[in-house]
Order: sequence, then C-alpha cells, then structure tokens
Amino acid sequence: MKQRILSAVLGLAATFAFAPAQAQQKLVPAQSEITFVSKQMGVPVEGRFRKFDGQIAFDAAKPAASKIAFSVDLASVSISQEADSELPKPIWFNTAKFPKATFQSGAVKALGGGKYEIAGKLAIKGVSSDVVVPVTLAQSGTTTTATGAFPIKRLSFKIGENEWADTSMVADEVQVRFELALTG
Repeated sequence: MKQRILSAVLGLAATFAFAPAQAQQKLVPAQSEITFVSKQMGVPVEGRFRKFDGQIAFDAAKPAASKIAFSVDLASVSISQEADSELPKPIWFNTAKFPKATFQSGAVKALGGGKYEIAGKLAIKGVSSDVVVPVTLAQSGTTTTATGAFPIKRLSFKIGENEWADTSMVADEVQVRFELALTG
C-alpha cells in the first residue's frame, strides 16, 4: 500500500515537473528603451523614460493566456534640463502623487508573422484608459526584442493642465515607442 501511494505521489510530482509552463521573460533594461514624441509648436520633441520594469509571461502557442504588466517611473523622464525639472510638477506628471504609469494586459492576440495586439489598461496620473498596443517580436539567440508604438492623448490623462492644455503650444497626441529586450 505504501509503495503504491509513494508511486502515485512521485508520478504526480513528475507530471507537474514536466508539464509545460507559461514562459516567464525577464526584461533587460540596459538593452531596452521607452521613448515618446510630442510636438511643441509643431516641432517634434523626443523624450525618454530611464527607469521602467515589466513582468512578462508570454506563450507564443497560447498568446491569449499571456500576461504583461509594466510600470514606468515618471520622474525618470528625460527631454531637456529645463523640461526635466518641469515635468514632475503637478500640472504635468505630478510624480509626488502619481510616481508611476502602469500598463496591465487584458488580451493578447496573434496577428501572424511575429506580430501581436495587446489590449489592456494604461494608467497615468490617476486616470485609466483602454489601449491597444501593436507589438512585433523578433528572436536573436536567447534574446527576444519586442518593438512597437501607440498614440495616447495627453489631455485624457491630465498631462499638461491649465495653460498647458492649449494644444497649439503642445499637441494633444503623443506617440509612445518602445524597444524591449527580453530573455527567457
């Protein structure tokens, strides 16, 4: 009897040990970037975030089961010395009250050819909005690179309030771009 119980327990343990698990990827920040482009008085201005993190559990065979979460340290924004000191203030990112922007996936859809659509919630400055993020994956050795871009409306997230809500000075649309190196 003890022999059969032991065999059953070992068999069950082996089943779980060798069952395919959803792949966990690790973000490589030193090889990754999140940038954005806005227009000031019609002139494109590029900025970047220096600090961000992600938790990625992606399964190419079952993309719908994938889970992606990102957080961006808003105080790590970098455009220019002058802008870098202004953007953490309440009328822009209000980093004292809202230190991070977050993204949480809701659905991942394969489009074919290494292209995916990730629908989820983007939260910035206490405002959450549905977004669809197109992503292209490319494999090189043990590193997967995820690239994409999507637009947001800054005023929908209360970025640039009061006199900065005038879109003739700073355009409402901001293009968010990313290139993320992932291992695992």
